[in-house]
Amino acid sequence: MTRAFLTRLVGVLVGLALSIAPAHSAARIKDVASLQAGRDNQLIGYGLVVGLQGTGDSLRSSPFTEQSLQSMLQNLGINTQGERSRARNIAAVLVTATLPPFASPGSRIDVTIGSLGDATSLRGGSLVMTSLTGADGQIYAVAQGSVVVTGFNAQGEAATLQQGVTTAGRVPNGAIIERELPARFKDGTDLVLQLRNPDFSTAVGMADAINRYAGTRYGGRIADARDSQSVYVQKPKRADLARLMAELENLVIETDVPARVVINERTGTIVIGQDVRISEVAVSYGTLTVQVTEMPQVVQPAPFSDGVTAVEPNTDIVAQQDGGTVAILNGSNLRTLVAGLNSIGVKPDGIISILQGIKSAGALQAELVLQ
Repeated sequence: MTRAFLTRLVGVLVGLALSIAPAHSAARIKDVASLQAGRDNQLIGYGLVVGLQGTGDSLRSSPFTEQSLQSMLQNLGINTQGERSRARNIAAVLVTATLPPFASPGSRIDVTIGSLGDATSLRGGSLVMTSLTGADGQIYAVAQGSVVVTGFNAQGEAATLQQGVTTAGRVPNGAIIERELPARFKDGTDLVLQLRNPDFSTAVGMADAINRYAGTRYGGRIADARDSQSVYVQKPKRADLARLMAELENLVIETDVPARVVINERTGTIVIGQDVRISEVAVSYGTLTVQVTEMPQVVQPAPFSDGVTAVEPNTDIVAQQDGGTVAILNGSNLRTLVAGLNSIGVKPDGIISILQGIKSAGALQAELVLQ
């Protein structure tokens, strides 16, 4: 380890000692919680995409596509008995959508489609009228429209180029809602707010903020934090439920999340939450590099001899170890630590190894999530 490197490392540690934990962030209730009675619902359906330019299912390899085509044509009054199509301009797809809360009949939602057969691309196709059902088997929407595909592929006699996914796409505003979910909001006497990131501190803080507002507006407490995720709000007698929700969702509260470090070893990505700290720990990091080089040599026989040309192997092995200096860290802010290690040349895989070692030593005061 060079003297310059040690000097820079000491500077990093001094900066760590001076760092302080970040303050909790503030957010509106509508940004951190959702209404239990206003959750989304998933819809699914099976349909056909037509109008493809030879990139659809081969009906021999995807018999369900041919059966669906014949069934659709028969429903339209066209007899297809004894006939077999060989065109690859149709594809069987699975259609999915999300039914938002309080959606009314006549409104539109986006749908997502994905190929079920051996189609190579859905670009340029159109989704034929498809019923979308919920988990209860009821039809809630009908989808139809042109398919939008972001990927593309090009193929020649000797080369193929593909970018993105061409066997999945979207139909923007492609589904019309035909049935609304049973109404539960107006008939209720209370509200249940669910935190998207469960935390007791945030739940209690939300209930306190609501009660402070209700004490001035309605003259009493109306909120109670039942657990780390749910906050129950009792509707005052003279309050309208929709207006009450509009008032509460704009209240600003202090949010808190557990200290967490997320590491993706495949991409080298490190995401560090607030309040992540480390206890006193000594860290020594060094890399061992082994380089093996094959340099075969050609040996020529002597002139006018009976020898033949031969190739002799020649292997060169070089081993080099860098690092090894011990650094003692105590109560450091982990975000500043990673920034400092990165500034002195430690690569992401090295930072990941250091963080895993600190966690194994019990000095990382946070949850370590590996992806």
